[in-house]
Amino acid sequence: MMPSAGHPTSSSSAMTSPSPTLTPNLLPSGGHPIVADRPFQGAILTRSRWWAVMAVLLLLSVILAMLCLQLGTQYIGLGQIVGLLWSALFGAASEPDALRTTGVILLQVRLPRVFLGFLVGSCLAAVGVALQALLRNPLADPYVLGVSSGAALGVAVAVLFGIGTTVLALSLLPVCGFAGSLVALLVIYRMAASYDRLPIHSVLLAGVILNAIFSALIMFITSIMEPNRSFGMMAWLMGSLTAPAYPVLSALSAYLLVGLVLLLKQVRVLNILALGEEPARSLGINTERTKRVIFLLAALMTGAVVSFSGMIGFIGMIIPHAVRLVVGADHRLLLPASALVGGMFLMVADTMARTLFVPSEVPVGVITALAGGPFFVYLLVWRKDRLA
Repeated sequence: MMPSAGHPTSSSSAMTSPSPTLTPNLLPSGGHPIVADRPFQGAILTRSRWWAVMAVLLLLSVILAMLCLQLGTQYIGLGQIVGLLWSALFGAASEPDALRTTGVILLQVRLPRVFLGFLVGSCLAAVGVALQALLRNPLADPYVLGVSSGAALGVAVAVLFGIGTTVLALSLLPVCGFAGSLVALLVIYRMAASYDRLPIHSVLLAGVILNAIFSALIMFITSIMEPNRSFGMMAWLMGSLTAPAYPVLSALSAYLLVGLVLLLKQVRVLNILALGEEPARSLGINTERTKRVIFLLAALMTGAVVSFSGMIGFIGMIIPHAVRLVVGADHRLLLPASALVGGMFLMVADTMARTLFVPSEVPVGVITALAGGPFFVYLLVWRKDRLA
């Protein structure tokens, strides 16, 4: 291994030391060292900077959520929103009929839909960050890798056999989506595995193949359904955020929050894995075990998301890149910041989908595809030197 320019080392140290430089002072207050190299250019992450960025993003999330709650076929003023939320939380006196109708629109349609959009966008962006670090490839995304297609196939099979017609059964749909996405990841893993390791270069090709196979199977299942259910399945496949009942939303939140918390615990390992498998192994990281854990979490979160929102693509690709340009590549900040920005992005995209062409409603997957498709081409053509 050749020593870096400007940093002469002895031949023995060059043979025994990994090329990245360990810099423990990158941590805000002790803890594990971070490997300093190209992925960590920019401002050093400190505790105060972490809290400042997260506070700004949380405040912006609340502002955008309030804005999304106001917009729709019927405009609801900010004062009405605050009053109705206060009444719902603390049981204020009954409102006039007109205000009661507005409350139904706000509390039973828009609020769960906005919350669902934020939750779905957050999880897709977080999974995208993890997969890009794990595979060291800017094209890594649940949609591109075929994980979303696998989850959609699992849900389609469940719907074909009648699961999802009751609130209790609806809470099982994330399990079916998880099973489908896990099968997709296992197939990718087995297709790409060689010599007991998971090469990076063949994963995307395996994802493309699986996308084609799973899409064909989904179309077959859709074609043998009853016409009404088939139409609903097609609309769902294009990406759709329909306001769920609160018990169903609670079950979905439990699935996703567990996966998100467990994924956040992997941020220090992701920092090292982003530099490559050899540096990670030299630092004592069990790379194969880490891959399996992250793939399992990605399957859990993607399956739950797809079971309710359909195949919403490109959020896991464009959001991590946009956030990385602003906050840097340290996953301790990149992953939670991307989760918040992804939630905001999908909230805004869904608001556009239901308000731009009133009384018609465009599937939100169309909006995200129109935003993410050109970005995908940009990465593929103009940034091909960055592809793994």
